[in-house]
Amino acid sequence: MKSNGTLNDIDFIGDNHIGTSSDTPMREDAFDLSDKEKINIIIDDMKHIMETLGLDLTDDSLSGTPKRIAKMFVNEIFSGLDPEKKPNASSFENKYKYGEMLVEKNITVYSTCEHHFLPIVGRAHVAYISNGTVVGLSKMNRIVDYYARRPQVQERLTIQIVRELQAALGTEDVACIIDAKHLCVNSRGIKDIESSTVTSEFGGKFKEDKTRRELLDYIKLDTKFS
Repeated sequence: MKSNGTLNDIDFIGDNHIGTSSDTPMREDAFDLSDKEKINIIIDDMKHIMETLGLDLTDDSLSGTPKRIAKMFVNEIFSGLDPEKKPNASSFENKYKYGEMLVEKNITVYSTCEHHFLPIVGRAHVAYISNGTVVGLSKMNRIVDYYARRPQVQERLTIQIVRELQAALGTEDVACIIDAKHLCVNSRGIKDIESSTVTSEFGGKFKEDKTRRELLDYIKLDTKFS
């Protein structure tokens, strides 16, 4: 999607939450620096931002903030940028011959909007139909978490999760639905605290109406444990 002009293209894309690629935009030299070097650079940059805002970094409450933010960026909320931290989605032979749909629902999603660096919080529902191969249940959660831990657009996140599981399972029969709140919508701009965003990606048999309806019925199940 393009705007009518070129002068305001950057604001147009960000304010309208438009993604430009299904792959996370990365520079070729993204991993030339070590994590420690990245943290030290971000500390200095964060100090500059806070001082520019007029904050007193000699205050005990603020003095450690640049380091805390730098470590959080590199080691936690953006750790999914590092391919070495990608979970090993080991697959196994489906020896028990389970041939129906498997759904892992209500997977917690914590991500960050790449346009404003504000949180995206929600739930993912992931499903697949085995063609002879299965993955451990926890690997589905870990794949969601890995791709969520980077600056994201929700549409891209949904696609990346499906692609990763398709590669691991060797089948197109994978689906993902994400329902999430974006704080860049809820806390700024329009400030609509009630709205959420739903995205989906359906592969293989999940493109068929019957299979898709079955998945939606599973997601609607009210799972409670006493």
